[in-house]
Amino acid sequence: MGKKVIQVYNRPAGGWGALKSVAQQLLNQGIPGKGARTLLSANQPDGFDCPGCAWPDADHTSTFEFCENGAKAVAAESTARRATPALFASHTLTELSRHSDHWLEDQGRLTHPMRYDAATDRYVAVSWDEAFALIAQHLRALARPDDAIFYTSGRTSNEAAFLYQLFVREFGTNNFPDCSNMCHEPSGLAMREAIGIGKGTVLLSDFQQADAIFIFGQNPGTNHPRMLGELRAASKRGAAIVSFNPLRERGLEKFQDPQDALEMLSGDGSTISSDYLQLKIGGDLAAVKGIIKYVLEADAQAQQQGQARLIDVDFIAQHTANFEAFADEVGQESWDTIVRESGLDRSQIERTAQTYLHARSVIACWGMGITQHKHSVATIQMIVNLLLLRGHLGRPGAGACPVRGHSNVQGDRTMGINEKPAPAFLDRLQQVFGFEVPREHGYDTVGAIEAMLASPDKVFFAMGGNFATATPDTDLTHRALRNCALTVHVATKLNRSHLVCGRDALILPCLGRTEIDMQATGPQAVTVEDSMSMVHLSSGMNVPASPDLLSEPAIVARMAVATLQGRTRIDWMGLLADYDRIRDKIADVFDDFAGFNTRVRVPGGFHLRNSARELEWRTASGKANFFAHAVPTDLPIHQIRSAQQQTVFNLATIRSHDQYNTTIYGMNDRYRGVFGERRVLFIHAEDIRALGFRAGDWVDITSISEDKSERSVKRFMLVEYNIPRGCLAAYFPETNGLVALSSVADRARTPTSKSIPVTLAAHQA
Repeated sequence: MGKKVIQVYNRPAGGWGALKSVAQQLLNQGIPGKGARTLLSANQPDGFDCPGCAWPDADHTSTFEFCENGAKAVAAESTARRATPALFASHTLTELSRHSDHWLEDQGRLTHPMRYDAATDRYVAVSWDEAFALIAQHLRALARPDDAIFYTSGRTSNEAAFLYQLFVREFGTNNFPDCSNMCHEPSGLAMREAIGIGKGTVLLSDFQQADAIFIFGQNPGTNHPRMLGELRAASKRGAAIVSFNPLRERGLEKFQDPQDALEMLSGDGSTISSDYLQLKIGGDLAAVKGIIKYVLEADAQAQQQGQARLIDVDFIAQHTANFEAFADEVGQESWDTIVRESGLDRSQIERTAQTYLHARSVIACWGMGITQHKHSVATIQMIVNLLLLRGHLGRPGAGACPVRGHSNVQGDRTMGINEKPAPAFLDRLQQVFGFEVPREHGYDTVGAIEAMLASPDKVFFAMGGNFATATPDTDLTHRALRNCALTVHVATKLNRSHLVCGRDALILPCLGRTEIDMQATGPQAVTVEDSMSMVHLSSGMNVPASPDLLSEPAIVARMAVATLQGRTRIDWMGLLADYDRIRDKIADVFDDFAGFNTRVRVPGGFHLRNSARELEWRTASGKANFFAHAVPTDLPIHQIRSAQQQTVFNLATIRSHDQYNTTIYGMNDRYRGVFGERRVLFIHAEDIRALGFRAGDWVDITSISEDKSERSVKRFMLVEYNIPRGCLAAYFPETNGLVALSSVADRARTPTSKSIPVTLAAHQA
């Protein structure tokens, strides 16, 4: 581990720092030449889709359509290191558990299927046939199919996800917890109710036409670096970019494009945000409602003076419902409440409202800083209200843009990875494949943990991801997994979840996105769907890390054959032989994928139809719906502050720059000036002094949940940061244990990882 350094970062995001970081990652993984060649195939017509984020590609013919995070993901997957059976022979599971998450993944690519041997506390190599036989034995021994739980990571391809849901439903359950349950579940729910579809309505081209872009609860410099290119271009042509974020994030302030020679030589960068509003954690609903209130008041005044209306009355009349009731409720909300709960001055809100009024086309983007709150669904519907107010849907340069995380998290949902499947989808699945599909809703992520805790001997199968580390309430989640009869993890590299296992456990190593997938009819390509509903091909070009790896579709197909012996109606091995056959079946089930194999072979792929973009409202009212929501004044943070005598802070969990979801690439967070340490707590300087501490002191953090139970994490360094008083930020997964399993978003049940009431105390060794 390197030296621990805390320093202010004043340079632009991107630039030489990003290039240096990419080069260092390639060197660290022992693949400078191979890694560079691999990167040049990322996001190309005949190459592979970046295994990082779901931000779309501007140009599928550019040789540099990758970013720093994407390069880290590619380098990590293409590493020369190997986690062979010898690693497991030389370490017990107990010994491996003592190592950091970074060390575990740094051992390299898994090479053989492994089974846990409780007698020796070691994983031992097994054959694929033995592994599938063990899975089938456990699944067939269950009292009922609903005692099996099938988790899905957002990196799973469309083809693998489709086969996976097909097998699980033929087995007999809808237990599909997935990573959407922990991130954008509120987006889908809120938008389906408001505009009839749970996906974003914009294309990348809309960013080139927008007059204003509002960014809520998102840090693209770390989480979606390619987005900075679009924001930079928009800023340079004069578009207003308004960022709402409690933390001052460098990527939202200034960006230096590594492909711009002038910027690189000058050392300067482009300004991103024209206005930066540092509201309180969770204050977004109040802020947006304040903007709406100002607009409605200004519109009423314009009417009185005989001037042009400031809202789009024709759009509202033709395309929306509930406007009058909504406007009345906004009028009753007090400015005092809006200002207090947003953490913004009224002048800031009014200035932003003027920006909104002057823009002919507005895009609203948001990330997990919005979705992981108790009131997240209401907040997203308030953002949609803002767009509806002036008709910023269904026209160029305008719309809603929930920015997804993993590269195919949206595609997995499209393919049917959903614990609450639509009846029409199940009807079509049954019609095409001829088996009786289960109709009862399954477990979401929180529900799956609760079920494993409540009832022993379940089977837990994870198609990728790092469930034990990504989920909330770490101690409870680990206890739930250890309560299982069998845990199975499909993975490319070793992670914490493999060490938190049931009585029986398997690690199944799979191909990565960068590797050649050879099946009976030759090399195969898979498809993914990005955040803007573009579907495109991905073809690996590297020799697999081990001859013993299987693709995810192969793992599903062989598991289905082993488990459903004698009762399956599906030719699993025939589908596996040629992925075009899988895509033909996808087209049979989903009308929007008609002609799938032809359309996806066009460079750049094709766009899935978005009904709201076409002003078709698939809602109960047949129109886009305004939703009235009071500014919340009785959230857990309010309740706990009123009941506690000591200072209660609101903590948001965040990523470091050397991290993607739970994958830790290194110990640095360049843009926040943190090097060599992850156990840090970002806090306002005045809050440090008020507590009697100094920057650099170590504290213990204790969360207090609504049920009055407490959870603690130990030894975090206080780091002065530009964040509102009373607000804190710290990295996950180190602070996931502070999130109570019962603390979830209203109706969407997403963990409230961005709003954790906590107290601080001097660290006790």
